Amino acid sequence: MTYTNLLVEVSERVALVTVNRPEKRNALDRATFLALDDCFTRLAEDREVGAVILTGAGEKAFVAGADITNLAGLDAFGAREWAVLGQRVFSRIEQMTKPVIAAINGYALGGGLELALACHLRIAAEGARLGLPELKLGIIPGNGGTQRLPRLVGKGRALEMMLTGEPVSAEEAWRIGLVNQVVPRGHLIEAARAMARKILTNGPLAVGICLQAVHYGLEMPFEAALAWEASQSGLVTGTEDAQEGFRAFVEKRPPVFRGR
Repeated sequence: MTYTNLLVEVSERVALVTVNRPEKRNALDRATFLALDDCFTRLAEDREVGAVILTGAGEKAFVAGADITNLAGLDAFGAREWAVLGQRVFSRIEQMTKPVIAAINGYALGGGLELALACHLRIAAEGARLGLPELKLGIIPGNGGTQRLPRLVGKGRALEMMLTGEPVSAEEAWRIGLVNQVVPRGHLIEAARAMARKILTNGPLAVGICLQAVHYGLEMPFEAALAWEASQSGLVTGTEDAQEGFRAFVEKRPPVFRGR
């Protein structure tokens, strides 16, 4: 896969996707949105890829937000179209049945934080800053930020971040549950790879179904979500992988999962 604004490398079943606009602090423009959409569509179908790490080029930014030159001058209809485009791309990432880990190497602001929120797990480098400063520009987060951030850190903390527009440090992000780990900058990608490798030792069908059970279950009433969970549990337990997992446990050996 070759893109103007993305770098994609695949090694040991892990795809490393790098937003590559360091001169713009990896800001999101329309071309980058479309590249991400195509890239994650292909990765979802690639049987050689079991997990994805998403990061930004350079040392300053993961993604420092939307490219303001794409937003300035938009009328209400154009701004809505922009929001819908970003929401579509980020929902594609969130709905992946392969884990997506955001490796946040610097500023994750505005659309950049919204992109990280769409990933399943987040690891931040020391010194990273995360925030939704859109209200300082007289706009609101329009690529899922007003919905995903409260679901992750709670309504009050999310509103504080949005209404003040002030970013939080990597350490504060970890304290409030916005990121899963904080690691030294030089160890960021290896920490993300280590997490991916750990996940890849599990049954791939179970990983995908677990991601879906959580994603869709959170949008359901609790009793309906429990019924959904039970159906998904039955589905995965009937697979060859589950039977192999049971046999391996009894025989005290590592399982050999085949994704079926």
